[in-house]
Amino acid sequence: MVAQPVQHPLRLLSWNLENLFDTVHDEGFRDEEFLPQGERRWTSYRYRQKLKEVARVVAAVADDGGVPALIGLCEVENDSVLTQLVRRSPLRALGYSYVMSCSEDARGIDVALLYQPSDFRLLESRSLRVPSREQGLRPTRDILYAKGLVLRGEGTDTLHVFVVHLPSRVGGHAGDRNRKLAARTLWAAVDSVRACSASSSAEASSMPTPSPSEPAIVVMGDFNATRRDRIFRKAPLRCTDDPSADGTYCYQGFWQWIDHILVSGSVPTGGYARPVRLPWLLEENRTYGGAMPRRTFRGPVYHGGVSDHLPLVLDVSF
Repeated sequence: MVAQPVQHPLRLLSWNLENLFDTVHDEGFRDEEFLPQGERRWTSYRYRQKLKEVARVVAAVADDGGVPALIGLCEVENDSVLTQLVRRSPLRALGYSYVMSCSEDARGIDVALLYQPSDFRLLESRSLRVPSREQGLRPTRDILYAKGLVLRGEGTDTLHVFVVHLPSRVGGHAGDRNRKLAARTLWAAVDSVRACSASSSAEASSMPTPSPSEPAIVVMGDFNATRRDRIFRKAPLRCTDDPSADGTYCYQGFWQWIDHILVSGSVPTGGYARPVRLPWLLEENRTYGGAMPRRTFRGPVYHGGVSDHLPLVLDVSF
């Protein structure tokens, strides 16, 4: 069967899933608190419920404008978790494939990219290591890079995708240094894609002074920083945050944009990246007023929600 061209627009979804662990110990990583006998009493029932709720949200996004072709996920433990999500939860009906990073993070959490094979034909993927250990810092999550072909009309476009989960502010100065190092690693990788694309375009052109077009690049994930943070000063991409929206994460009653989707100039967007504010993802903030994400845990106590972050959706055109 010949794959059909992707319809406009191409939908992107980015989401930090707040500790999506399975219930089996992963040797070499500190995941004991997410075991049935651990501090959080993470049982098979709770695990399956969370998978179902994640699938429910993706299905709701799909019903409201189209199935996400690419989904960037943060805080997933391992390949087993992703297999359960895409093949054994209700999400299996949408037929996603996936790739993921393989990090040195002490707790064993990684980032992943789910993709629709009919929309995004994967060419290559790799895990980019942040050199934290070499700088005397705690190892952090790798950056996931994936390159694929997006079907467009009778042709294709090459799309470069990065999924990130930069270090948090926990750890004070060391955490801040680690986040800056991760950001430098990310921007260097983006610049490398641009340089390689320019070189390839020049070699393929018969013109004496070719003018290569800018490659299509998307970066999405949890940056643990707002757009005003110093890590964005040298960002070679455009941030797509919706200025009219509150944000994706609520801390002490204040909403913040710490999850972002960035695109290169060659990726047209039909609007801004917007948080998905489904009713069952939110609850009343009884301490500070207003609404807040209904998270899975409050401290070590099971709360039954999906995540402490809201998903982020952006439609792009090709």
